[in-house]
Amino acid sequence: MDKQESPVYRIRDARVSDAEGILGIYAPHVLRGAVTFETDVPSVGDMARRVQAVSAEYPYLIAEDGSGVIVGYAYAGRVRSREAYQWSAELSIYVREDEQGRGVGRALVKRIIAALREMGVKTLYAVITSPNPASETFHERLGFRRLYVFEKMGYKQGLWRDVLWMSLPLGEYGEAPEPIRPYRRGAT
Repeated sequence: MDKQESPVYRIRDARVSDAEGILGIYAPHVLRGAVTFETDVPSVGDMARRVQAVSAEYPYLIAEDGSGVIVGYAYAGRVRSREAYQWSAELSIYVREDEQGRGVGRALVKRIIAALREMGVKTLYAVITSPNPASETFHERLGFRRLYVFEKMGYKQGLWRDVLWMSLPLGEYGEAPEPIRPYRRGAT
């Protein structure tokens, strides 16, 4: 299939049983890339616990191709644990290398954004190892704006790495916001 074509993906809530498929996408980034600062590949059990922990409060979505193979995933989570930060969330997204540029990432993020708006989250942040022109452009096209680059924030694969924070407002800020609501699985 040509890179310009947009295949149809099924997007659904992640399940603990998806951990192996999720790990298959994530592990190469740990081993060969700098988009994650994790240096040891987690076990399938570790990944299952992560899926369970995140999806208890926030959206954790996967995209499957027509044959049911996981080709990407995205999730949101707390930026910080204190109550005053509850209206902010951080986005994480990973797409299988051979599926990048075909719309799966955009579809996942749009669904995450819709779910976070329903929850009452006001700002979504993307935290990106920089430079990463593909990821930076991807987020800019979705409306994220650059906030700040933390220089030499992490050391991986023999290099000091910068980290770019980007933000996307999701709603009106107003006074005395209602507490965020828990994510409703299946609501996306």
